[in-house]
This record gives sequence, structure tokens and C-alpha cells, in this order.
Amino acid sequence: MKTKVLIVDDAHTILLQKLEQAGIAYDYKPDFTRVDAENAIVAYTGLIIRSKFQVDQQFIDLASNLQFIARCGAGMDNIDETYAVSKGIKLISANEGNRDAVGEHMIGMLLSLMNHLNNGNQEIKNGVWRREPNRGYELKGRTVALIGYGHNGQAMAKKLSGFDVNVIAYDKYKTGFTDQFAKEVSMEEVVKQADVLSFHIPLTKETKGLINQEYLHHFRKPLFFLLGARGGIVEVPAVLKAMDEGKIIGAAFDVLPVEKFPALTEQSWFSDLASRDNVLLSPHVAGWTFESYYKLSDVVAEKIISLLKK
Repeated sequence: MKTKVLIVDDAHTILLQKLEQAGIAYDYKPDFTRVDAENAIVAYTGLIIRSKFQVDQQFIDLASNLQFIARCGAGMDNIDETYAVSKGIKLISANEGNRDAVGEHMIGMLLSLMNHLNNGNQEIKNGVWRREPNRGYELKGRTVALIGYGHNGQAMAKKLSGFDVNVIAYDKYKTGFTDQFAKEVSMEEVVKQADVLSFHIPLTKETKGLINQEYLHHFRKPLFFLLGARGGIVEVPAVLKAMDEGKIIGAAFDVLPVEKFPALTEQSWFSDLASRDNVLLSPHVAGWTFESYYKLSDVVAEKIISLLKK
């Protein structure tokens, strides 16, 4: 069957341009619903998606001619990877496309937390001038621990290199990755040394709910907590408890286990989380900049073209 790609999510025009230049036929259908895609997918050999719907076993069974699935994003957590691979379908992600955006965003959240920038801004706008309660901490000389040292973890480490910090990293699935920006350590060393804890791991069956009370209990020093990976890896009540106990000085979340409204307001922990001055939240945008919008589509296009040349 001749290659033909269905694109069901909004994408930068660079993706379309590169597919056209490579002679790859496609249909750009960003308004497609899952039902629309289910009805059409049998006619395609490739699928490009971001986060519109779950590409689960039911969907894959309808895609009898599918040769690859490409995601314009980091990670493949809305795709049943195991089942897709069992059907001989190649999987493509674009982790390289937004690693810089995530690194910059999470460092921005960290600096804001450490220096009370959000609180100070709001107080001044409300006619309140308080210096002492908004006195901050310096990042220099602290130990930043990265959990996961893939594309995002490496980008974070590189961007931290100018802050005169000690960057350590733990990755369960990699060894020998010490470089000029981070030192590989055991998890035992992470819990002893971390002043800042930042997560850069995917959501899998193994990592779901990883950050719980037991996990946080072992850390020796009060720390700043950063989550810009996937919301499903954290149990928010465990973080709140650690904050109450003084184990976490401040926490920044770009992702949460449940996102968007009204679903968020229905969570028992949300009002507590949102009411804290030492919590900073952003709406899952760390990897979604004007630049990454281009780069994600560009990376996917290049990977598809490379795959089809083989």
C-alpha cells in the first residue's frame, strides 16, 4: 500500500511542507474527532497525533494498514506502545523538539519560587509592600537532583550550568552518562544531597504514582520540588503532607494528575494546593512555546522521512 498519512492534530506548516517535499501523501484533518479518525484510519499507513485522543488497542485494531504512529510531543503516554509494537507499528516521538522549552520553564518556576516573585508581584499590585516575607534563597551552591536523564533531563542540566550549582542525576534505565553538566549518582545519593528535586521521566505503569509518601519520606534535606514531566507520576496529597512537615520548602507543578476545569476543582486536594503561597502552578505549557511548536513538527517530519527511506 502506498504511504499515506493522516494528521489529526494541529501542526506547524513545516510538517506539511517537509512531507510534500519528500513526496509523502497526507491528509491534514486537525478538526477530526476520534470517531472521524476511527472511520478513516484503515486508508492510511501513518498517523500523526499530539494529545487529541488515546490510541488504544481498539483504535489500533481498526488501523490494519498502519505502519507508524508519530507524536508531535515528548513521550508516548497516550499511545498503547506495547500493543502497537506487537502489531509491527513503528513509534516516533519528538522529545528533542521541546526539551529546551521545558528546561527554561522549569528553571523559571524554580527561580520564581525561591525568590517569591509571584507573591511579591501580587502583593505590590494589591498595595502591599513587604520586604522581609519576600526575602529569597540563592540557587548558587545548591545541589539540583534530576530524576531521569533523557532529552529533557540533559537540557535542564545544560541550562543549569551557568548557575554554579552541583547537578546530580539518577536514571534507572541508563548508566555511564556522567557528562560536563551532571554527575550520575545512585538514588541513595539523591536523597542525601538534593536541595532541588526535578523530575524528567515518562508516565508508565512503573512510574504511575511513584512520588508518594514513602518516596518523599527518605529525603534528608528540605528541598524545592519541580514537576514538569507527567502529572500521573505524583500523588499530590503526599507532596502537601511533605510541605506541612517542612520537607518541601516550595513546589512547582506544570503538570497535575488531573488537568483542566471543572475536573480540577472536583479533586479533594486542589483547594489546598491552590491556596498555598509556596506553590506555583502553570497549565501544562512548559514544553509548548512558539519555538517548540515549530521544532516538534520539524523533528517529526525528519524522523518520518528517515524512516520511510530505510
